[in-house]
Amino acid sequence: MNIKINRDTLLKPLSAVSGIVERRHTLPILSNLLMEAKQDRIVLTATDLEMQISLSINNEAGGELSTTISAKKLLDICRALPENAEINMATTDSRIQVKAGKSRFNLQTLPASDYPVMTKAAGAEPSQITIGQGVLKRLLKQVEFAMAQQDIRYYLNGLLFEINANRLNVVGTDGHRLSFTSAELSQNYEKQELILPRKTVIELIKLLDDSDEEVTVEIVPGQVNFSFGDIRLITKVIDGKFPDYNRVIPVGHKNTFTIDRMTVLLSMQRASILSNEKYRGIRLVLSNNSLRLISTNSEQEEAEEELEINYAGDALDIGFNVTYMIDVLNNVSSDQIVFSFADANSSCLVTVPEDENYKYVVMPMRI
Repeated sequence: MNIKINRDTLLKPLSAVSGIVERRHTLPILSNLLMEAKQDRIVLTATDLEMQISLSINNEAGGELSTTISAKKLLDICRALPENAEINMATTDSRIQVKAGKSRFNLQTLPASDYPVMTKAAGAEPSQITIGQGVLKRLLKQVEFAMAQQDIRYYLNGLLFEINANRLNVVGTDGHRLSFTSAELSQNYEKQELILPRKTVIELIKLLDDSDEEVTVEIVPGQVNFSFGDIRLITKVIDGKFPDYNRVIPVGHKNTFTIDRMTVLLSMQRASILSNEKYRGIRLVLSNNSLRLISTNSEQEEAEEELEINYAGDALDIGFNVTYMIDVLNNVSSDQIVFSFADANSSCLVTVPEDENYKYVVMPMRI
């Protein structure tokens, strides 16, 4: 069983699927890729048992193959070969020979029949939505930074994916801040909620492109399948109840100002240099047409930045974690940004003028 393929045809899809392969796994086969070739198609599949990515490649050179091969080694070999090299792969027993020009590599394989392929969950009729790749990518990028990383409240280590009538709402929170965004869908759907795991979200952002091409999202109990272009991604979902984000997003914050995003971002980055390394606190001191950013640390050092703003609301002095502020300023693309406050003990609401669907909430901290 052998195939021929151009190195450049193989490299990008190989990189795309290898992202989820765990380097050190208790099951050796999980550090391998499943490679199946028939006629003019090659399908590469990788899984970590929680999610699976399959990518189909057009290969006019043809050939047949069905084996599993170390994802990392094959990717390293492909990267190291010259551009446009013609790769020949041939399997015998439990080995595969990869040849290109005068280079030869003999690698171990494991049987394709042993590969733990995830299949679409059977049973209930799947509900299905379609959305543009670029739109879905933008939604995920707007909220993924607010997800928890390794919280014991496991349901926070992912994003809420909520379909409600003709809206798709996506929410991320780690309990200290919350990022919400929403997009219109082409038709009405029954209300559904699921929590996408963190790793799935990060892989989707890498794999989706900025085009209008559609993604088909199929939802079955415990599982979601994403299909776009030549890619199929199957993922388990996090079992749990996501917090009610509607109770967190404030309404009617009257003290508000608009500011240039880069100006306030650079000021916050400078002020954060002298913030306490553990608590990362910064004070926002608002008075008539003025915003002062003040940070201090345990060595009694202090940084202060003053910005002129158009503001005629209440005088306020509120503490926040500066990292949470810098995160949102780095992750939205708008030139202008709006900050809204109620009083010195309430959350801060960050919005952008050109996207009424985007909302970011930060809880205050005592400094």
